[in-house]
Amino acid sequence: MPDDADQREAGAGRLTLRRADITTLRVDAVVNAANQSLAGGGGVDGAIHRAGGPAIMEELKRRYSGCPTGSAVFTGGGRLPARHVIHAVGPRWRDGEHGEAELLASAYRTAFAHAAELACATVATPSISTGIYGFPVELAAPIALGEARGALEAEGTTLREVVFALFSERDVAVFREALASLG
Repeated sequence: MPDDADQREAGAGRLTLRRADITTLRVDAVVNAANQSLAGGGGVDGAIHRAGGPAIMEELKRRYSGCPTGSAVFTGGGRLPARHVIHAVGPRWRDGEHGEAELLASAYRTAFAHAAELACATVATPSISTGIYGFPVELAAPIALGEARGALEAEGTTLREVVFALFSERDVAVFREALASLG
């Protein structure tokens, strides 16, 4: 169970930080850090596809021909404990001068909007774009937490908890610091 430094009330719900394998969490939806082609990949994307099984990729191919950076699409959860997977495409980090922050915010915003549209109460998300896409986690954490808080505070939302399922203790520490300074 997370300690108090790893949770914060927001709207009618809460933000939670956990070092966890997102594929094992019992939530209504998990956010996948996807690529534009929705073709699967490494990291979180590969883990979600491996754990969820081929049904997720089959649905992606049937319903979508890709997804632009800064947006998201959704499928069923396949064999995951989550009912839905929301495939969000974050930006590749170049230098911070090519709209990366806005695109990252948009990817989270769209993912959380889909979660509410799907009547989800709980959603787990990784730290999008901070792995192989190279977005500095210190810059990404405040963006991610701000968008999650906004989603939890939205009028009439079904969302009650956004869990950040983070890869390392360092990521948890960075997100904890950003959570503490969230205005």
